[in-house]
Amino acid sequence: MRFGIIGTNWITDRFLDAAKHHPDFMLNAVYSRTYEKGRAFADKYGVEHVFTDLEEMFTSGLIDCVYIASPNKFHAPQSILAMQHGIHVLCEKPAVTSVEEMDEVIAASRKYGTTFMEAMKSTVMPTFLNVKKNLDKIGPVRRYEFHYNQYSSRYDKLKEGIVENAFKPELGNGSKMDLGVYCVAPIIHLQGEPKAVYKNSYLLYTGADGLGSMIFVYDTCEAIVMYSKIHDSFLPSEIQGEKGVIQINKISDPRQAKIIYRNGEEEDLTVAMDYPTMYYELAEFIDCVKKGQIESPINTHEISRKVVRLLTE
Repeated sequence: MRFGIIGTNWITDRFLDAAKHHPDFMLNAVYSRTYEKGRAFADKYGVEHVFTDLEEMFTSGLIDCVYIASPNKFHAPQSILAMQHGIHVLCEKPAVTSVEEMDEVIAASRKYGTTFMEAMKSTVMPTFLNVKKNLDKIGPVRRYEFHYNQYSSRYDKLKEGIVENAFKPELGNGSKMDLGVYCVAPIIHLQGEPKAVYKNSYLLYTGADGLGSMIFVYDTCEAIVMYSKIHDSFLPSEIQGEKGVIQINKISDPRQAKIIYRNGEEEDLTVAMDYPTMYYELAEFIDCVKKGQIESPINTHEISRKVVRLLTE
């Protein structure tokens, strides 16, 4: 399956490192705003075709699918343009920056019969899927405590007055959109949409949020979400039930999980992985394309819509 790439940053390198393990993946084209940058990236992976015009890449006949890792603001228009030309889309999280954009993306996927999937890797990783399968073992769930707090390497530059994309709200960036999404999405997968939401945020001088928190209210439980790009945390995330607690090493990258029952006994829920973490989102996406499905049965369009609504409204 021939792929094009939009975005030449570190996350694309990590994606391609995982993609080399999939027998149906072939990188065939690279898009960049400048030819020089695109050429340098393409040469690194032995790719011949470089484009600086998106529509030209989408109409070239050289690709079947595209992986989009551009700034958040561009996800929706680039995804829609791709699908208008019959190109299937695997788009980095967050898929869009508003509910209205998500509705347009879903409409395009349906109209043109193309697969669109948000590349939320954590919710298709084997250990997370096993957590979901074993959730009932801890009895009625009473609280989720999910957090992703990671000091950004770009924050030091911000304090020096150098504003990079990570702290530009006009590009749809900030701690909630970049990190908080990793906490919100798995809660929607496990518990569904809340009936009420409370939010708090700390804004930096650029207008981007440096940190924040949310409380989701359900009929029988609550979920607490915390995220930050200006400090670290090394605590696990937890799902707390009446019969025990499920601990997850890192909600954004759930490699290990275990149940700690009330009597002190433990049950390992970790599922060994044969491939890098981003392989599983690619495998899910390719499987959907092969089956002619316009959406993943796991990372569904509706879940992406609910997540962006909680992040933005």
